[in-house]
Formats: sequence, structure tokens, C-alpha cells
Amino acid sequence: MSGAMSWPFLRLYLLTLLYFSANAILNVMIPLRGEDLGASNTTIGIIMGAYLFTTMFFRPWAGHMIHKHGPIKVLRVILILNGFALILYTLTGLGGYLAARSLQGVSTAFFSMALQIGIIDALPEKDRSQGISLYSLCSYMPGIIGPLLALGMWQAGDMSYFTVSMIAIAILTGLVGYTAKMDKEELQPAAPAAGQGNGMFKSFGQLVTNPHLFRCSVLMLAASLIFGAVTTFIPLYAGQVSGGNAGIYLMIQAAVVVLARFTVRKKIPSDGRWHSSYIMGMMLILAIAAQCVSFSTNGGPVFFYAGAVLMGTAQALIYPSLTTYLTFVLPKLNRNVLLGLFIAMADLGVSLGGIIMGPVADLSSYSFMYMICAILGACMVAFAYDRRKSGVGKDAEEELAVDLTKSS
Repeated sequence: MSGAMSWPFLRLYLLTLLYFSANAILNVMIPLRGEDLGASNTTIGIIMGAYLFTTMFFRPWAGHMIHKHGPIKVLRVILILNGFALILYTLTGLGGYLAARSLQGVSTAFFSMALQIGIIDALPEKDRSQGISLYSLCSYMPGIIGPLLALGMWQAGDMSYFTVSMIAIAILTGLVGYTAKMDKEELQPAAPAAGQGNGMFKSFGQLVTNPHLFRCSVLMLAASLIFGAVTTFIPLYAGQVSGGNAGIYLMIQAAVVVLARFTVRKKIPSDGRWHSSYIMGMMLILAIAAQCVSFSTNGGPVFFYAGAVLMGTAQALIYPSLTTYLTFVLPKLNRNVLLGLFIAMADLGVSLGGIIMGPVADLSSYSFMYMICAILGACMVAFAYDRRKSGVGKDAEEELAVDLTKSS
């Protein structure tokens, strides 16, 4: 096997699977534990949202540090912090979870950026979308079995199972991470460009001034908010749906993500062009998925689990499609930092899905909250439309890079 399926990359995908196994369990355990302790939806949303809210702030810095030191060195250091965060979950209660989520957020900022930048830099352009899709696929694979394991631990009433699982994941992730290698020539630290460090903070303005980054960031922010609302509150909402089960819902959603990303990984556009109908279709699927979940209190489990299938389909396609597009159209001079900003918008969206939608659910209902998510998704269908069918080839990319460099 070669390219995105070669052994060095397969080892990185395995590391990704292990790393995100903890979250598959925590995403169910924390809301259940919080409700058991009498926490409101707002409080649960803040604790859950702290993870990616912290990640968001560290993404751009992570991109800069990885550009300077190389992804492998950064990866090995950050795995220590991740292990400490996972062990902290086993030593504290609900209050300590907030600190653990924040530490885990810092770790994830560097971990995901190190792997994604390493994959992007090491693979040829034709394999980029496949490499990013496989990385994303492995980050979701734990979601197939993790929620059911978490429900089993919770129903057993013995938190020692949870303690053992967190410690085991921390150790295994550290071992695999420290032995993972790639060709030194492929992952060597990039030579710092002139003014790269000073330009990092100037790059924040390109969230608005760079039309490609702005459009993708808005779409990703909205989509991630919906994903975050599902991740945070489905464990609590499922009890209100006749025949609904949170573990089965999350398992179906994750299984669809994994299956879709594996089967269509080679068909995701990897030509640097904006395919309006394709992006609009993905946003429409997302909106319908949220509405199915919202209607399931009246419509029953058919709509509930149909929402899981559609939500998983949207998750499988939106992130790798937008990320691949940006790898072509962003200026190479500060591409890593700008990609970090884009991924930070995804983190912010998931975080807001808990922080903002928690109070909405407290003031109204889960069903109404998911209807708001559906309306937001529908608005993004219109936002994704571009009648110009824009695309950026190599010549245009170089011109854009020169213009943005001069403006900064």
C-alpha cells in the first residue's frame, strides 16, 4: 500500500482512534453524571463546551508551533498533557470535570493540528482528501461502541469501570504516540518564513478578509453548532422519545460517519474548486437531520434514528470537504495558521452547541432547540450558494498569496 494507506499513515490513524476513544465515553458520562448531581442544562453545556472552547483558542498557536518544531515533536509532548487530563477525570467530581475538559481541549488543539498538518504536508495533492477523510474517520470510529460502553458503565453503578477505562486509554495512547513515526524528510520542521511569527496574529483578520476562509468558517461554525447540540444533549433528550436510546442513536450516527467517510473518501472534491450544489446538498441534509430529531418526540423513534443517519452523513462530508478545499486556496505562506483558524471555528461551533443551546433548552424544550438548529442549517444552504462557481487553480493561488502577503 502507498499514499494515504501506507503503514506510517495507518499508524497515525490508529493513534487517532485511541486518542478520541476517551471522548466517546466522556460525551455520554458527563451529561448523565451532571444530571444525576442536579446540574442544569446550562451547567452541563458549559462543562461540555469548555473542551472545544479551549481548543479553539489554542488552534492558531498550535499551527504556528507545529510549523516551527514539526508535528512529531509537538505530538509527543502533548500526549503527556492528555494523559494527565484523562487521569484527572477519575480523581474529581463534576467541578473538576471543567478543569479536565479545559486541559483536554489544549491537548486536542495540538494533537489534531499535528496529525492533520503532518498528513497534508506529507501527501501529494491528489491524496489529500483521502488522508484527511481517513483521519476524520478514525476520530469518529470510537463513537460506534463508546456510547454503549459508557451507558453500560453508568447502568452498572460502579465508577471503577470508568476509572480503569480512562487510565487504560491514557497509557495506550501514550505508547502508540511515542512510537509513531513518519519519514523524517516528510515531517521535518518547516523553515520559518520571514515574519511568520509576527504575521500569526495578523492572520486573524483573514477570517473576514479572505473570502474562501470566511465562507468555509461560517459554514463550519453553523454545522458544528448543530453537531455540538446533538453530542451534548442527546443523552438527556433520548429519554423523552418513545423508544429512543442515546447509545443506539450515537452508535448509528458514528457508524454512518465511518462508513460514509470510508466509501466516499476518494470522491470528495480535491481540485480546489467550490462545488455549490455539493456543499448546499450537505447543508440541506444537516437541516433535515436536525428537524427529524426535533420532531421525534411526536413522530417517534423512526424520525429519531433517521436523524442519526442523516446527521452522520452530514458529519462525514462537511469537514473533510471544506478542509480539503482550503488546502488548495489558502496562501502557502501562512496556510497552517489559517487552517488552525478554520478548525478553531469548528471547535467554537461545537462548544456553542452546548453553551448557547443549553439555556435555549432550559427556557423551552429540547425539541424546540433542535428546531432552531434545523432553521440555522437551512440558512446555510443559501449561504453556500455561489453562482460564480469559483475555483482557485495554482496560478490564482499564487496571486492570492502575494496579495494577502502584501496586505498583511
